[in-house]
Parts: sequence; structure tokens; C-alpha cells
Amino acid sequence: MKLNIVILAAGQGKRMNSQLPKVLHPLAGKPLLGHVIAAARTLEPEKIVVVIGHGGERVNKAVAAPDIEFAVQAEQRGTGHALQQALPYLAKADTTLVLFGDVPLIHAETLRGLIQQGKGVRILTAMLDEPQGYGRIVRKNKQVRAIVEEKDATTAQKKIREINTGIMALPTARLAGWLGKLTPQNAQKEYYLTDIVPLALADRVAVSGTPANDAWETLGVNSKMQLAQLERHLQQRTANQLLEQGVTLADPARIDVRGEITCGRDVSIDIGCIFEGKVTLADDVSVGAHCVLQNIDVKPGTRIEPYSHLVDAVIGANCRIGPYARIRPGTTLADDVHIGNFVEVKASDVGAGSKANHLTYIGDSSIGANVNVGAGTITCNYDGANKFRTVIEDDVFIGSDTQLVAPVTVHRGATIGAGATITKDVAAGNLAISRAKQISISGWKRPTKKAKS
Repeated sequence: MKLNIVILAAGQGKRMNSQLPKVLHPLAGKPLLGHVIAAARTLEPEKIVVVIGHGGERVNKAVAAPDIEFAVQAEQRGTGHALQQALPYLAKADTTLVLFGDVPLIHAETLRGLIQQGKGVRILTAMLDEPQGYGRIVRKNKQVRAIVEEKDATTAQKKIREINTGIMALPTARLAGWLGKLTPQNAQKEYYLTDIVPLALADRVAVSGTPANDAWETLGVNSKMQLAQLERHLQQRTANQLLEQGVTLADPARIDVRGEITCGRDVSIDIGCIFEGKVTLADDVSVGAHCVLQNIDVKPGTRIEPYSHLVDAVIGANCRIGPYARIRPGTTLADDVHIGNFVEVKASDVGAGSKANHLTYIGDSSIGANVNVGAGTITCNYDGANKFRTVIEDDVFIGSDTQLVAPVTVHRGATIGAGATITKDVAAGNLAISRAKQISISGWKRPTKKAKS
């Protein structure tokens, strides 16, 4: 079946009390409208049309893509009027599915089931214990006869628990005719899309109502309170999925996934952690309390201690990160690397077995294997206008409170004495000291551990 999808996203959202268009408010790290578009794409429609109005330029910029066209509803005069604006953009398809940009939890499987329910007017409904504020589904002999908006409903109709979600699958060929017959004869003086129902019945077109399996997926967002409620529901749903996959969560109510997270076996996550973008945690990874991971790939066996912040990086196997570590974009850590408390690493490669255990800044650097970086070490990578790179080769030992002024290279096996300011390259195997002025001592041998008696 060929399919058009129209997403109505022109509303102002006054109850949000925000300058941000309602459909751009974030839910689990993605705009409300972004969730709806993602569900729409899974149905592989001929055309996706987003109807924009209030804040339309911002909405367009936020979700623009080659497979999306935008229709403008300059004056918000109801859902029927909004769909009219989309008519010129529709492809010749059997069905046009109408979605809402502020109903973000809708399942693609639910939509697929709806569009497969014949060829007439197909309405997605929901059963609510508290249906106040929603249009009611009026049936006669179990057949849908009308949809009555709350402000137009009688006392008896307001007791009906089956509500209209607004989501409809409509025969495309009939749309122009039906929409042209809509009138604003209602309390809101708007053109209701729901008034298509009596027009369809008059044309002897079947009208069916299919209740959603999960009422949550049909709920819209009209206030910050409703947004928060959907956020908690979605996060709980994500937590349940992780638990079913075998992930250990210290408290399923205290995890936030604002993107995609993929976990291997025996992964454990403590309380208060936030995962943004695309995060991959391999087997036996543990994440301590109150960590933030954004676009991170963590290899097996790595332990991330509490209060660490990792962004746009790759972390090798069996690493130890934190507590209170910051890994910034462009960083790649090899296996068995230790990045300790109050250490910041940015745009750097750190080789296998290397350690920076405390109070250190490593920026724009290439660090080899088995390097020890002492406390208080800083790579001085920025001269106020340009950034330069520091290279530290394998088996280098850097004493505490060292400044490495880039561009500079410390060659294999060299040692930097504590408190040094290094402005010149250090030859392999040499000891560099610069407390007064920098000197290099050739043939110097490092002390070795004494055997315990």
C-alpha cells in the first residue's frame, strides 16, 4: 500500500510557557517532532509532509531532511485547516496517515496495524480512565458514528472513556472533497479534522476505530508537566528493556538515556547516570554513579568511576577512568589506560598501559605506551591564537608539576624531572630538568625498585 504521512506541527503550545516551539521541546534528548518523524520513516512512506506554523523557521531548521517537505499553516484555524495546507504536497498514494508532532511515543507497529485496517477512515483511539480534554468516540451498535470535542460534548458524552487520539488513516482520493466541506460551526470556530467522520458516513465510506494497546503512546504534550510525565514513562520503558537484556541497574528510576545505548553482557550502571547520543558499553563495563557519557564507545572490562564526564571518545579495554575525570572530544584511549581523578584529556591518543592518575591536563597530544604522567602535568597546547601538538613516545616518565610547551616531542624512554618546563625536544633515554634552565643528561639511568628484604 502506498502511503503519505502528514505530521501536524503548527501549534504554538501556549501552556508550555516557552519561546521554543512546542514540537521542539526535548524528550529523551530528541525533539518531540523528531520522535514522530522517526516512527514515520519506519513505514517507508512515499511522502512525509510536516505542517509548520508557529516558529516554523526554527522547526524547519531543526528537522529538515531530504525526505521531508514542509507546508505552512500561517494562521492556525484547526486540524482540518492544517491538513488542507498539506494537500498540494501529497503523492498519489492509497492512504494518507495523519500524525501529530506533539504525540512522540507512538509505536510504528501501532501505525502499521492501523493503516492495514481496510481502506476507509481508520481512527486510532485509546481508553482513558480520565478522558477530560479529549474528543470522545461516539459509537452506535459498536460502529463509530462521530467524534465530539470536549467543549462541544454533552454531559453524557463526556462520560465516554474512549477518546480520539487525532491519528487517522484516510483515503487520499477523498481528502480534497471532504476537507472542502468542513465548516467552523463549533465552540472553537475552527475546522475540525474530526468532522470528516460524518462526511465519510454520508458517502458510505466505512469508519472504524481501533484502540491502541498502550494508551501512553497516544498521549500528547501540552504542558511541561505532561512533558515530564512522558519523559519518566519513556525512561522507565528504556530501563526495563536494559534490565531484560541483562544489564544491572542500581535503580531503574535513576537512569536517563537521551539517545541510543547498546550494552554487552554483565554491564552494570549505578545511579544518576546520563547517556546521550550513541553510547556502546561492551561486556563487563561498569559505570559509576552520576557519570555522563555522550557518543562514547567503551571496550570490554573498563571501569568508569563516579562523576566522570566523557564526550565523543573511544575508550579501550580494561581502562580505569575517574573518579571526576573528563574525557573530551577526539580522544582515543588504548587498552589498560588509567585516567584518574581531576584529569582532563582532549583530542589526544593515549597508548596502552599509560597512566595519568591525578590533576593533569592532556590536550592535542599523542602519548605512547607505558607512559607515566605525574600529578599537575599540563600540555600547553594553545598560544592564544593557534594550537600545537605534544608528542610523548613510549616508556616516558614525566615528573609531577611539569609543563610541556607545544610543539614539543619527548622521545622514547626519556624522563622529565618534577617541576620542569619543557620547551625543547627531549632525546630518547635522557633526563630533562629545567628548574633553572633546561639541561639534558646523556646516559642517565632511572632508579630501579629495591628488592624487599
